[in-house]
Amino acid sequence: MGETYRKPHAIMIALPYQGHITPFVNLAIKLASKSFVITFVHLEYIHQTLFGSKNEADLFSKERESGLDIRYTTISDGFPLEFDRVLHSDEYWECMLRDFPARVDEFIAKTMDSEPFLTHFLIADTFYTWLQTIAKKYNLINVSFWTEPALVFSLAYHLDLLKENGHFPCKDNIDEEINYLPGVASISSKDLMSFLKETDETTIVNKVVPKAFEQVKRADFILHNTIHELESEILSALNKIQPNYAIGPINFSKNLAKTITNKSLRAESDCINWLNSKSPGSVLYISFGSFVQTSKQVIEEIAYGLLLSEVNFIWVVRSDTVGSGDANILPNGFEDEVKGRGLIIPWCDQIMVLSNPAVGGFLTHCGWNSILESVWSGIPMICYPLSYDQPTNRKLVVDDWKIGINLCDGGSIDRNTVAEKIKSLISGPSSEAALKHEVKKVNGILENALGADGSSEKNFDQFVNELKAKLNCGNEEVSTI
Repeated sequence: MGETYRKPHAIMIALPYQGHITPFVNLAIKLASKSFVITFVHLEYIHQTLFGSKNEADLFSKERESGLDIRYTTISDGFPLEFDRVLHSDEYWECMLRDFPARVDEFIAKTMDSEPFLTHFLIADTFYTWLQTIAKKYNLINVSFWTEPALVFSLAYHLDLLKENGHFPCKDNIDEEINYLPGVASISSKDLMSFLKETDETTIVNKVVPKAFEQVKRADFILHNTIHELESEILSALNKIQPNYAIGPINFSKNLAKTITNKSLRAESDCINWLNSKSPGSVLYISFGSFVQTSKQVIEEIAYGLLLSEVNFIWVVRSDTVGSGDANILPNGFEDEVKGRGLIIPWCDQIMVLSNPAVGGFLTHCGWNSILESVWSGIPMICYPLSYDQPTNRKLVVDDWKIGINLCDGGSIDRNTVAEKIKSLISGPSSEAALKHEVKKVNGILENALGADGSSEKNFDQFVNELKAKLNCGNEEVSTI
């Protein structure tokens, strides 16, 4: 008799931010559709944010009803639920670096003991600094999931080369070409991620990133939420070192459509009736994502720029957008002045808004999920990157793919420029047509990648087969949803 077939079991832990959680949720569903058993682990405070005090609530109840084997559980990050993790971000991540790995270790041990007839492996966000250490302790295959573009990954992966050449840390006021990274076309130092320009190496990001990328260099598999055709040279260079798979944009995989449910951490406003009252292409959508903050001065200049532009708009203004606790984020009287043509909301279903025919442009902070959603909806962008990977993402959008324009060319922002750029995008026929044409081309690349014979689908299937082989799970036929 041969060995009993043991199903592969993925223990998945996402970084606790919306832009990381969303692709992780979709990856879990996609793997489950290939007959994997999934244990999806949320931090307790994320569960509380999603469901409040409903302890019995389950993130994947609908998926399980459709036959997928996805278990949902939580783990403590060691802080009280009421602790403000945004306000005290540095304190929070210092403790996450120091204490959270032990909690994960304990969780993994208990999970493996409780499920001895499954073949376990780990999938965690690349930014976690413990993945390889814990995987090695328990002899687990480890899969690192990178939720940003491959360009950003490669820059962080080659920190040693950047350091050797004086580009880490990189002074913010210099403009030098970086042309020595494998697979990366020449990139200006001004387009590097914000944390690569921090001279203080004791900041929390500069503690996390080098440690995380030392871990990822020993990962068994690296998944990227990007498209091979858009970043082929970078991915090919990385593949010469380790197995890397471009499987994105995972959120739009065709076989998720029937089961995917909304997993937003914030209550969403319904904008559809308002949008349906506007003419096609006449609305600018504005959002700076779920986490990054900016100054009240920037918000005021954008507000007055919107007044001057006279365009219709939907603006997502989070209560913590400026981080000061000031309830009056917008200029006095602004909402009255724009009544009828402007809708100001705390949050929304972004893809639903972007896919509405009334929307003609997106003023964005250049978060990677936002970029993918904009391209998927065929919407050109006005780019105003704020932090982290966003300056590098902006380069891809504006300089490489030519599907967006810059809001401003330097650090300063003024209302007249804001108005000019908005009017140019929404009602400037020549520039809008060119951008729309390029967005349509990139949209086609995304759609083709997710087709039955597309690169992302093939890469995903290859990953599944190679993972199962490494897990010694065989290559049994698996069903898809």
